Amino acid sequence: MTDDSEASEFQNAAVSAPPAVDRSFLDDIIDERGATGFVAVGGGTEFDLRYLTGFDGPSDPYAYVRVGGADVLCPPGGYADRAARGFGGRIGTERLTDHPGKRAAAILDELSGGDGNKPDSGVVLVPPTIPHDAAVYLERAGYELRSTTAVADARATKRETEIDAIRAVQQAAERGVRRGERVLAAAEFGDRDADEHGSEDAGKLLWNGAPLTAERLRREINVELARRGVSDAGNTNVAVGSADEETGDVVHRGEAVVLDVAPRGPHGYHGHLSRTFVVDSDGGWERRAYVACEAALDAALGEVQVGADVDDVRRETTAELAAFGFDPGGGDGGPNSKIVETVHGVGLARRERPRSRASVTRSSEATLEPGVVLAVTPSVTDSDSGSVRLSELVVVSEDGYEPLGDGSRSFTPRE
Repeated sequence: MTDDSEASEFQNAAVSAPPAVDRSFLDDIIDERGATGFVAVGGGTEFDLRYLTGFDGPSDPYAYVRVGGADVLCPPGGYADRAARGFGGRIGTERLTDHPGKRAAAILDELSGGDGNKPDSGVVLVPPTIPHDAAVYLERAGYELRSTTAVADARATKRETEIDAIRAVQQAAERGVRRGERVLAAAEFGDRDADEHGSEDAGKLLWNGAPLTAERLRREINVELARRGVSDAGNTNVAVGSADEETGDVVHRGEAVVLDVAPRGPHGYHGHLSRTFVVDSDGGWERRAYVACEAALDAALGEVQVGADVDDVRRETTAELAAFGFDPGGGDGGPNSKIVETVHGVGLARRERPRSRASVTRSSEATLEPGVVLAVTPSVTDSDSGSVRLSELVVVSEDGYEPLGDGSRSFTPRE
């Protein structure tokens, strides 16, 4: 059973005021580059826009403009009230039928010219991800676009209010995984006669009188996440053993069961947690893989400190797995084998900077700084036995790192 007072206390924290953002860093880069202002255009999945505006917008594109320390958000029609709830600047409701790039150009003209004249500098800074059509409208209005990663750079290190938001979501992630663990612990062994005769029902686990499947576990986890005030965001994954054609996704005794969650909180920030459990283990491959992943996780966390390189953290993880005799590549192409990014940042995006250079196609800044929220996830996979994964979510501090969860782990599921 879940303590309702505890759940209520968490939910109140989860729906607290959204993290405030200081956008003055944009003024510094605008002045440094001799630009008129900054413009970002995108839809609901554009994380830089969400960071700047606090607006959980629709998929329809909208625009944000900053000139001379003034902020304007131009939401789609019908979204002005919703946009105002998370944004501290002016809400532009003019020319709602125009393309957001055209609306942004009009705001630039207004804020930078004042008397209807073009500004002395026609340079406007934009993120590298600005849509092509928005760029065309700005260029047609007479502005020269120059790319900047200033917003992505700012997002890489989290402010205290952001860390608090992520910590609250991570607490919900732990509760969701804990629910899955308790279901596994409460499961009963199926027909013992089937075990003796080697039938297809051998080793099946039952819960509430029916076979326990990956889908039932996933639903239980997601219900608990919802009770805690966060969305599963479609990121909950349950991997059962080798998931071969004979057993499907029914949980069997002695099989590794991986629970992966990355819920999203009400302000858009994510958590990240992976745990692996085995019911009635015989101490074989699953136990050895678990010990290796646990050692790799602890070794990697020992490398987390200010100034460290993300690749050094990743290399420590893979070196420890290799020392235990496991493929540090994470898999051999079996049914549950998938690319697991061992080290990456977490925030408004499920995976974001800093990221290991082995995980991205272009070079990126991967040095750890105070305020970086980092997920570390060692993983091994075997085509016959399945997968084992463990993870921790931490924030880099001057003294090393601070866990954003309780760090509780158990190979055998606990009640």
